[in-house]
Formats: sequence, C-alpha cells, structure tokens
Amino acid sequence: MFAGIGWAAIRVAGSGSSKFPSPDVLVSNGSKVIAIECKSTKSKYQYLNPLQLKQLEIFAKTFNAEPWIAVKFSTDWKFFKPSDLAQKRKSFGITAETQNAKFFADLTR
Repeated sequence: MFAGIGWAAIRVAGSGSSKFPSPDVLVSNGSKVIAIECKSTKSKYQYLNPLQLKQLEIFAKTFNAEPWIAVKFSTDWKFFKPSDLAQKRKSFGITAETQNAKFFADLTR
C-alpha cells in the first residue's frame, strides 16, 4: 500500500518477540515517519493489551515517529491512533465501526 504512493515501508522482523519495543511496520515519506502495529481479525472487534500499546508509544517517541494501529477487519484496513482506542477492563478495544477510524488515504496526508 505505502510503496504504491511513494512512501518507503519496512516490515520489522521479530516484532512482538523482541525484548525491546518495536512496531510491525515503519513507513516514511522523507518528512513524516509512522510506526504501525498491525492486527487482523475476521470479527468486527479487535483488542490490544496495554503492554503492546505502551511499547508502540515508547518506540514511536524514541524514533520520533507517529504511533498508529492498523487493523484489517476481514478485507478492509483501518488505521487508528492509540488515543482512539477504548479502554476495557484488561485491554484496549477497537471496532470496525469506530468513528475515529482513518482510511489509508487519511493516514498518508
């Protein structure tokens, strides 16, 4: 998706299994850097544990990047800022209908 509009993208090997915070994907257009945690679900709900979000935010701050969460709901990708997530009892949740969802074109502006 990103390469098709002139952005460079790299998948971070070992993300989620490293003892150091790291996102799933890093993208940049030369002036803007985005750190993305990616999820995929066939459900209309997606949950993230607080540690995943904290690590994304730590990495993004250190890397001077914007932290984003990308969720593939069946076939549609939607992008969220960490502040868009609703805190549940032990996790943070997103639904396919979340009003703050950004689409790919919105994210790359």
